[in-house]
Amino acid sequence: MSLRESLKPQRDVCDVHRPHDAVDIPPFRPHALLSGGHAQTLAGFLLPTPNHPYGATKHTVTLPDDDVVILHDDRPASWREGDRTALMLHGLSGCHQSGYMVRIAAKLNDRGVRTFRMDLRTCGAGRGLSRYPYHAGRSEDALAALGRVRELCPSSPTTAVGFSLGGNVVLKLLGEKPDALPASLDSGVAVNPPIDLQASAERLDRPNARLYDRHFVNQLLDHVAHSRESANDLAELFRERRPRGVYQFDDFYTAPLCGFGTAANYYAKCSSAQFISHIQRPTLIVMSRDDPMIPVESFELLAPSDTVKTCLTDHGGHLGYVGRSGNDPDRRWMDWRVVDWVTADS
Repeated sequence: MSLRESLKPQRDVCDVHRPHDAVDIPPFRPHALLSGGHAQTLAGFLLPTPNHPYGATKHTVTLPDDDVVILHDDRPASWREGDRTALMLHGLSGCHQSGYMVRIAAKLNDRGVRTFRMDLRTCGAGRGLSRYPYHAGRSEDALAALGRVRELCPSSPTTAVGFSLGGNVVLKLLGEKPDALPASLDSGVAVNPPIDLQASAERLDRPNARLYDRHFVNQLLDHVAHSRESANDLAELFRERRPRGVYQFDDFYTAPLCGFGTAANYYAKCSSAQFISHIQRPTLIVMSRDDPMIPVESFELLAPSDTVKTCLTDHGGHLGYVGRSGNDPDRRWMDWRVVDWVTADS
């Protein structure tokens, strides 16, 4: 099924009947000084995160190709076998230490949820441990991580939670082979996922988004320099042909190294839009109309399965959602939507 075939017109679905209807999703009201998408995006990244000292247990997950990912296991004192767990996947150039990962893991821990923050290949504590790069289609890595979570917590249900690129991975995981998923994975959340990777790459190449595009490329090049492959050979390659944006990076490096050939082929095979209609587990997608990196049109045309609830907000930027005081304990609206969904059966 092509991306276009998987899309059809659909209205705003924040109030449409879906599973988990008991979960209240209040409208997002942006902070009075942060009404634009860029302001929300930058505020979400730059505003300080409360201090949460690192106290996780690290688990190594060896993948079928012998590369490695790392899980950071935060276990609340009150947690008991059979209580809920959450596997959390970060976005492009992120890691377990990204502000949203730290904040939301702490909030879930406070609700009694044991969290496993996953460092994707070459990221965070996985720096230098993998030959191959992470990318938006690595659902097999998430599945391997779920297997490790199940080994550690054999009778506990798990929610997969993904942010940005990690959100695309989660949606692809849930929809590509729904009958083959472990029974322990009973729900999912994706926040600002780039469900059409080609459209997102094109959006990043626009003048008003190139600041983000250049930032991501610089971060990706740093990951390449610390891969298990010959850093000198790779450095020489990029001196001769330095990518100017994410699309060129994926075309020069990610796609050929990961067997896709071209960025266009990688994007076509790994975009989660084509899998969302097959998702069978209760899943929440949160997306803002003013995201400066991901076009909202992909979501307005989306035809999800009956188990998927899509909440489109007018404001929020990309992983921003810094709101006014009101319904939630703090201004981080995004955090509480994730927490409420994960803990819906509590």
